[in-house]
Amino acid sequence: METVIRVQVNYGGFVYVSTKDWPGRSVCTVFLRGCPLRCSYCHNVAIQAGTNELDIGEVIRKIEDSLLLVSGIIFSGGEPTLQGDALAALARAAKERELLVGIQTNGYFPDVLAHLIEEQLVDRIALDYKTRWEGYSRRTEGYAGATEEDYSRQAQRSVQICEKAWREGRLPEFEIVLTLFWENEKEVLSIAETLPRVPIVLNQGIRKRFWKEWELSRKENGKPYRSESEVKGERPPLTYDELAKIGGKITKLGRTIKIRTADTGEVIYESDRNRWIACKR
Repeated sequence: METVIRVQVNYGGFVYVSTKDWPGRSVCTVFLRGCPLRCSYCHNVAIQAGTNELDIGEVIRKIEDSLLLVSGIIFSGGEPTLQGDALAALARAAKERELLVGIQTNGYFPDVLAHLIEEQLVDRIALDYKTRWEGYSRRTEGYAGATEEDYSRQAQRSVQICEKAWREGRLPEFEIVLTLFWENEKEVLSIAETLPRVPIVLNQGIRKRFWKEWELSRKENGKPYRSESEVKGERPPLTYDELAKIGGKITKLGRTIKIRTADTGEVIYESDRNRWIACKR
């Protein structure tokens, strides 16, 4: 008698058809619940934590209902790699149904990414590399040990794993997403200088909220940490032109930079030593 292993997934949601999650492709999107971080701009706060366990078969049936309209699937969250076994099982099911597989991740679990690449279960990885400004290192909730240093170490490992696979042709698509707000430009530029020559997305951040701790924590090293207006004030998202100006400061030769905004969609640049915008396409 065949032994059937039932895989449970902490389920966050499903989109039957999306044209935004994988540029140039129609996909379905599976959201997996749970994330080790608590970023200040998270657009899926409702599924950062909590439990909604489903049998994997229920999710697969949703995927099958989308097959006539999509060519791929995106796994997002939450943080999908937090559930490594369930993610791998779902990716295998997608591959068996001839779907391309993409993952949106913060890079916190590099071993899971390595396993998926080794098994040839993933075709695209978009790694949303977080900055310290986003507040995850100031939270007490979330995954144990999710400090600034721990996250940076794990994300850097994920970048190395994905870049190597991308260079070797084992990962067809790889990009690093840096979400920009008016506060975090310097941190984004600092991170960009440490990254390899892989495509970088400068993503227009939409302000959501400041965490309560930021409002209460008024002092750092005896000096004001943030002014009242910075904590409570509202600033509009950076414009396309402002993002393009920041992109011009990322100077590594041969780097592809993509700018994504709500108004313009995605614009791609090929970097040039002297004129960054010369190769806009």
